[in-house]
Amino acid sequence: MRPEPPHDCPLCPRLVAYRAENQRQNPDWFNGPAPSFGDPDARLLVAGLAPGRTGANRTGRPFTGDGAGWMLYETLLKTGFARGTYDARPDDGLELVDCMITNAVRCAPPGNKPLPVEETTCRPFLIDRLAALPRLKVIVTLGDVSRRNVLKALGLKGSAAPAGHGVEFDTGRYIILNSYHCSRLNTNTGRLTAPMFEAVFQRARDLIDA
Repeated sequence: MRPEPPHDCPLCPRLVAYRAENQRQNPDWFNGPAPSFGDPDARLLVAGLAPGRTGANRTGRPFTGDGAGWMLYETLLKTGFARGTYDARPDDGLELVDCMITNAVRCAPPGNKPLPVEETTCRPFLIDRLAALPRLKVIVTLGDVSRRNVLKALGLKGSAAPAGHGVEFDTGRYIILNSYHCSRLNTNTGRLTAPMFEAVFQRARDLIDA
């Protein structure tokens, strides 16, 4: 079982080339597959799409250092899935409680858009990540690409569960909760509001504690 890729993972040529270019321009950045972050006994897994270039690709921690992280971590703090203070740095001391965060694709893609072949190539790490969480009950997927990749990692069709914010799907082993992605695009346009996002994680809390 290999739930985390090596820092120099060679599997996706386009992403490797992009990583090398980022390394050339910013040698002090993390510049590698962003490792999962959180509690190894988590009952909640939050699955994003891929690291942002100036977010996790820079800091080495999912959703840390870019706009999406503020809403995500503030919501996790509000709903009891995190403790401490989020300060957009991997050394801010923030801890996740009964929660882990990962990405469907672990390396930053150009334009924040991984190719389907890159999703497929990276999927074994997601499969192993899921298998390595023995107490997992609920998966929150951030965006449709994440939803489809989680379903495929579970051996289902990407269309097995309907899309839509707040939609639930019981796989028989886990419950998947869909959310719009907490990107600045979605939050700035009002497509996703803080109460909408918090409701998804409160529902996850209710399911876990039931």
